[in-house]
Amino acid sequence: MFLRSPKLCTVVLILAIWSPISNSLHFDLHSGRTKCVAEDIKSNSMTVGKYSVDNPHEGQALPQSHKISVKVTSTSGNNHHHAEQVDSGQFAFSAVESGDYMACFSAVDHKPEVTLSIDFEWRTGVQSKSWASVAKKSKVEVMEFEVKSLLDTVNSIHEEMYYLRDREEEMQDLNRSTNTKMAWLSVLSFFVCIGVAGMQFLHLKTFFEKKKVI
Repeated sequence: MFLRSPKLCTVVLILAIWSPISNSLHFDLHSGRTKCVAEDIKSNSMTVGKYSVDNPHEGQALPQSHKISVKVTSTSGNNHHHAEQVDSGQFAFSAVESGDYMACFSAVDHKPEVTLSIDFEWRTGVQSKSWASVAKKSKVEVMEFEVKSLLDTVNSIHEEMYYLRDREEEMQDLNRSTNTKMAWLSVLSFFVCIGVAGMQFLHLKTFFEKKKVI
């Protein structure tokens, strides 16, 4: 797999999937190098992305030295997108397993070395439902795409509700545990007070008997 090639310097950039905005990234890529972006995706979630190489000379075609290869793989190594010698593209697929998905960008080796500027945007789950046009170009049915997006929304709401319910149960358990401990502490304090009072009574009784007061 090209990620392990000794000629390539792989830099992994971790994106926060739970960010409220889309994962938009602009980075530089040198000739003969590879940079990878990792995205944590849940199973059955729709994900879409698009990328492009900035043209240093507006109005002219990109030179061959500004072509890149792109590969998107799952955490188990399954290939979901592969493009060779391109300057732009997009991908869309439904994740079949949870974990870190890698999008790796590799620039062709060129002498002298050139620096490519790449724009990359990756959306997952609910964030991706506004990209129906990208999904359509990637041969994903628009209806399926919308259903997947709605399903992700419903699942997110359910997960939040379950989380809040679990937190409520934890708080109730904590309250019950605290009340039980306070009750036992009160009982223990009562018996300690009774014991201390009894010892004081016996001490005073012994003292007065020795003084022949009683």
